[in-house]
Amino acid sequence: QVQLVESGGGLVMPGGSLRLSCAASGFTFSTYVMSWYRQAPGKERELVASIGRTGDGINYADSVKGRFSISRDNVRDMVYLQMNSLKSEDTAVYYCYTWHYGNLWGRGTQVTVSS
Repeated sequence: QVQLVESGGGLVMPGGSLRLSCAASGFTFSTYVMSWYRQAPGKERELVASIGRTGDGINYADSVKGRFSISRDNVRDMVYLQMNSLKSEDTAVYYCYTWHYGNLWGRGTQVTVSS
């Protein structure tokens, strides 16, 4: 079954850290560019970070540069998002994404940054 499954979200205080994981299955993971998106309440879904097939070609949204880090493991078919120095405006549902004969989204994981 072709799917993406996110995990690692939760409630964290401002300034804290979280590591999101995305497990891919059902396709040749190493041949696909992978991305993380997020959607905050009342806002459009936005690209957070993307990573090329071999771990190069990394891009970040300006709002997360210097705080977030994307990585991948092509042996375990996993992609990660390390989030540091979290702010309240990072509160959102975070989605794993790739293009596989069309849009392929995970169900998302909630990240809430609040004191």
